[in-house]
Amino acid sequence: MFDYIALFMEYLTVELGLSPNTKLAYERDLRLLQKALKLENQEELLTVSRKELLDYMTELKEQGRSASTIARKLASIKAFYRFLTSERYIKRDPAEVLEAANKGLQLPKVLTLREVEELLDAPNLGTLEGYRDKTMLEVLYATGMRVSELISIPMGNVDLKMNYLIARGKGSKERVLPLGSIAVKYLTRYLDIVRPQLLKEGSKDVQELFLSTWGKAMTRQRFFEIIEEYGKQAGIAKKITPHMLRHSFATHMLNNGTDLRVVQELLGHADISTTQIYTHMDMERLREVYSKAHPRA
Repeated sequence: MFDYIALFMEYLTVELGLSPNTKLAYERDLRLLQKALKLENQEELLTVSRKELLDYMTELKEQGRSASTIARKLASIKAFYRFLTSERYIKRDPAEVLEAANKGLQLPKVLTLREVEELLDAPNLGTLEGYRDKTMLEVLYATGMRVSELISIPMGNVDLKMNYLIARGKGSKERVLPLGSIAVKYLTRYLDIVRPQLLKEGSKDVQELFLSTWGKAMTRQRFFEIIEEYGKQAGIAKKITPHMLRHSFATHMLNNGTDLRVVQELLGHADISTTQIYTHMDMERLREVYSKAHPRA
């Protein structure tokens, strides 16, 4: 008798390179599904129907689980059954057409284009730290990277001749990200003039691209503080976080007609269902415009 969940975990490791924490979350969700459906063994996972899955999602909602929790569990289930289908353990995917109800869904907070401009214009380019901060913000918005990826970029992963950099995401999976002309302009000057001055004696071997005032690699905590300070300086009412620029990047790309699969690749999402949250955001915007404009809305 096969342990199909274990086979799926192996697939997540070998094929997708997901982090241990992500895999544990998938496994936990699937074990809870098996328990909730009272399946005696994993062979019975192969015969689960769409109605059983739908009833399970409804039960989670009735239990008062948050929309984000339900959406995450559904993403685990859909990925599992997509794997079983692709490996031909089952002929038909029972989770294929299931969607999480998005009522009450906590949509990511994003900045408007104007707020992005105000934030990016906040650093003082007359100081080393200000120029570094400006460069980091431009790169973050140009690529949609996670803050953990931004602060850990090694010098060797930046190619300004070809206008791209290589980010290392979850599970150490690498992806190539294009750089726009503005980000390249600031990165070029940062590398030529600013970074060498930020280096201190004893830190010449630091390989990370972005440095702190002390000549060490920029830390996640410090960059959170920096971006929050610039948000206040720019007069933006929202509390700014690095992840908000990532959300804004994805939303603005989709609003300008970029294909969802392209945005998925740029963000480094293993599953497109994660990226689809931004299409929900766009629908929210459309509904708002519709309700204001239509006389019988």
